[in-house]
Amino acid sequence: MILSISLENFYSIKDEVTVDFRAGALRSTAAEELSDNVIAWNGIKVLKTIGLFGPNASGKSNIIKAISFCCRMVLESQNNGPGTVFNFKPFKFDGWDRKPSRFSINFVCDSIEYEYTYSLTETQICSESLFYYPKGRKVKVFARDECDDNSRNQTDKEKKYSFGSSFSGQTLLSIAKLTGKENLFLSRAATTDNEFFRRLYTFFASKFLLGPVLLSDSLAEQLITSNRSIVLRALQLCDSDIVDMKLSKRKVLVQLPVPGTDGRSIAASPQVIEQLQLQTTHSHAKNVTFDLLQEESAGTLNLFQILLRILDVVRNRKSVMLDEFDANLHSLLTYFIIDLVHAGDSSQLLFTSHNTNLIDVKRFRRDQIVFVDKKEDGSTETYSLYDFKDFRENMDAEKGYLQGRFDAVPHVNTSVAELKHLIHDQEGV
Repeated sequence: MILSISLENFYSIKDEVTVDFRAGALRSTAAEELSDNVIAWNGIKVLKTIGLFGPNASGKSNIIKAISFCCRMVLESQNNGPGTVFNFKPFKFDGWDRKPSRFSINFVCDSIEYEYTYSLTETQICSESLFYYPKGRKVKVFARDECDDNSRNQTDKEKKYSFGSSFSGQTLLSIAKLTGKENLFLSRAATTDNEFFRRLYTFFASKFLLGPVLLSDSLAEQLITSNRSIVLRALQLCDSDIVDMKLSKRKVLVQLPVPGTDGRSIAASPQVIEQLQLQTTHSHAKNVTFDLLQEESAGTLNLFQILLRILDVVRNRKSVMLDEFDANLHSLLTYFIIDLVHAGDSSQLLFTSHNTNLIDVKRFRRDQIVFVDKKEDGSTETYSLYDFKDFRENMDAEKGYLQGRFDAVPHVNTSVAELKHLIHDQEGV
C-alpha cells in the first residue's frame, strides 16, 4: 500500500506537496461509521481513498502527472542512454527551473515499509536513496549523491554511493558503476538477479497503477477474460442493461508514424495491426450486438474501462491513481466505484474530481477530502478538510466549499449584467 507521496518542483508544483494516506486522529462518531474507508496496518490507519478537489488550473492533474512521471522513471530509466532529456518541466518562475525536482514515496511491500527518494534535473539524476524498516527501525539500503561531477570510474562511485551494512559489497558497487546519471540505481539493480531490488521494482510495475485500462492496452484482453463474469455483474449493479460481451480481434489498417530519413521528421506508414474488439449484448435484444468502442456511449465505455481497473485493484490489493475518472459518469456510478474500493481489503484510490457532491463527510472522512489551490506565485498547494479544526461533522461540507469557506474554488463573475457587457464589448471590437 501507499503511505505517502511527496512531490517538489514539477510543473505548477513548487514547494513540496504531500499526498498523505496515513489517516488523521479522528475519533468522532462520523469517522467510526466510516471504518471501511481505512486499512489497519502495523498499529496505524491508512486511507483507502483520497479525493483532490479544486478549480481548473490549480494543479490537480499535475499531481497525478508528476506521480506518473516519477513512477515511469523507476520502470524505464534503466533504458536511458547518455544525452537523455527527461520528459517533464520544473516550476518556471523565480529561478526554480534551475533547481532539481524531487520525488519521495513511503510504501509497504510484503508487510515492510520502504522510503524511496530521488531528485533530478531535466538531464540527470542528482540524488537517490532507499531506506526500509524491517523491524520498525530505519535502516539504510543505499544513498547516492551525483552532484555535478561527470566522472564514472569506480573510485568516483565509491565516493558517490554509500550502502547500509547489510547491503555492502562489490556486487552493488559494480551495479553502481554501470549506472549512469540518466539511470536510477533502483531501476538498474532490478535488471540483475538481485531479488531485493527486483521485488521493489515489481511493486511499482504491478501494485502501483496509473490510469484506467484502455482497450488498446495489452493488459485489457487478460483482464477482460479473467474478470468477465464479475464485470458483467458490476455493470448490472450499475443499472446497465448489458448482459453479455464477446471478445475478439480484427485486423485494421492504420497509419503509424516512422522517423524520416533525416532522423527528425515524421512520416506515416500504413500497416495492418490486430485490434481488440469487444461486442456487447443488451437485455432488450440478445441477438443484436454493439461495438463497445464505436456504438456504446462515452459514459458506458468510460465505466467499463474504469471497472476493469478497479476490479483488478480491489481483488489483488493494488493502488491506482485516476485523473477525473468520473467524467461522463452519473454521480451514483461514481459513488458505486468509490464504494467498491472501500469494500476491498487494502486497495487504494487517489483521484481528482470536479464533482462537488463528493465533498461529503457522510461518505468520506475529513482527511480523505483534499483541496488543491493555486497560490499568488502561481504554485500549487494542498490541504485537507481535516486541517480546518473549526469544522464540525454536522456541517454541510459541499455547501461550505461552494461558498468559498475552504478556498480552492474558481472566482467567476456570472452576473447577467456583467456578461451582457462582455458580449456587447466583443461585438464592438
